[in-house]
Amino acid sequence: MAITALPPDADADIARVTEALAMITPRWNVRILLALSGPPLRYSELATKVSWLQNGQLHPKLKSLCDAGLVERTEHTARHVTYGHTERATALLPILPMIVTWAEEHLEKAERPLAAIEQIEDSLTLLTRRHAAAILWVLKSRKEVSGRVLARIVMPSSDWTNIYPPLRQLVADGLADTEGNGRPYRLSAAGDALGPVLGTLSAWSAGQPLDQAASHPVWGQPQAKSTPRPWVSSPSRPAPVALPPARAVGSSPVWHHRDLFSHAATGRPTAAIPAGGPRR
Repeated sequence: MAITALPPDADADIARVTEALAMITPRWNVRILLALSGPPLRYSELATKVSWLQNGQLHPKLKSLCDAGLVERTEHTARHVTYGHTERATALLPILPMIVTWAEEHLEKAERPLAAIEQIEDSLTLLTRRHAAAILWVLKSRKEVSGRVLARIVMPSSDWTNIYPPLRQLVADGLADTEGNGRPYRLSAAGDALGPVLGTLSAWSAGQPLDQAASHPVWGQPQAKSTPRPWVSSPSRPAPVALPPARAVGSSPVWHHRDLFSHAATGRPTAAIPAGGPRR
């Protein structure tokens, strides 16, 4: 069922990116994925790594990540169960430093150094605002567009004035801009700079190599497209006789998962502090 008035391919692309963001944005999801970035862990070992989660919070988070196909639960014996990344989650990891790079350049500066994981969480919050992915997609492809026209594209079955709350939020977040009431809307510099992030998320959500982001019709340069393949959820399965070697996923910056927690305060993570620039 169409969610916008855009062509089916564009509508499907926006839906995939929106779904991908919805998988990883919920609180603690990225932190759990990073804690699992090494060898598979038993539940108690993982709980030690994410000790800020209260009793009873980790299990439903793990179940939702397994259902999304990001975490794999392996039953070695009835009393020996481990959790680790799926191929899909491994493919996701190179996108995280891209988000950090965008956040450091375009998000407001905090009064204290922020761990990269906090930069990621703040950025994902902005991108998962209601209708954000569709509005950013249209603004990028149309350059400038009025609120009324944008409403007909993004929410064709709704009253056109309903476009203004999410539009005002994107302007407040520093991702969109306008010269005033009745004037067209356009991407801000920060919104336009999201191109590599959104293009790579689109490639990842379609099951394509991340370098296919360069061929995205809106966020990249058009090139030949590879055939997408569906991702599947990861139910429990018996342990393999031997674990396969880790796969290299594309090329990525010199960056380590531990860097995401640099500058992190001890104890439960805290919210970012506003200080100017696109809002967190």
